[in-house]
Amino acid sequence: MKTSETTSHSERILLTVEEAAKRLRIGRTTAYRLLAEGEIASIQIGHLRRVPVEALAAFVRDRRAAADHGWRS
Repeated sequence: MKTSETTSHSERILLTVEEAAKRLRIGRTTAYRLLAEGEIASIQIGHLRRVPVEALAAFVRDRRAAADHGWRS
């Protein structure tokens, strides 16, 4: 495989739900629950569910903002 064809872990723009869960240090079931509740944005490609990397940053940012305002979610 050519170097230009490989994508490093840090360059990915879409993650599997399992990869997203690992990055957030949460369980797979919790990740799917957060996706179902709309807490984490995701997209569907065919039968596959993928999580944009920026959706993880937005989730953490929203959680931090809620914590800063004394809200629990």
